[in-house]
Amino acid sequence: MSEKMFPLPPKGEPEKGKLTPEQDEVLEKVARKVVEKRMTVPALMFIESVKPLNFIGSQVMVFFEPIVQTLFDFKSYTVFREVIEDRDNVELLMQKIEKHDAKAVKLEKAYKIMKKQHFKDKSFWYKLKMRFIGYRVPTEEVKEFAKKLEEERKEAAQSREDKIGKTGFDKDESRGSQNK
Repeated sequence: MSEKMFPLPPKGEPEKGKLTPEQDEVLEKVARKVVEKRMTVPALMFIESVKPLNFIGSQVMVFFEPIVQTLFDFKSYTVFREVIEDRDNVELLMQKIEKHDAKAVKLEKAYKIMKKQHFKDKSFWYKLKMRFIGYRVPTEEVKEFAKKLEEERKEAAQSREDKIGKTGFDKDESRGSQNK
């Protein structure tokens, strides 16, 4: 019973600042859940404000571990507690949340553009019906559309760079300096 409630840390602990794959997976899972629940800003504000107390928070988790273990069987609870003892890992968690939030924002923008294009040529009654029923696109289609949209934007940026290079502003400036 004591092995389950108060596990000893593994003998081959990684160096400070480096995470094991299991610890990294737990941080990724927490970050995904925060973004999935659309709690990015409150979570980041909370983490930033209690960052100096991260060790105390991990020790509070140790205190409540027997209660939590009796109610739930969380294997990742202990791993998460060990991870947040180090302040660098708290910063890493914040970065992971921001990374997942950026992906979610891109998908949301792609969804809005896709929805706008879909409704562009539709009748008023169709739009009204979809408003009441609800318009949903499968996530795979949105992800594919987001990739296509990103590629189009890169191509547009590249073509703008090519056009600027073709105007010859650099050549005119070099001739003007030679004549003087």
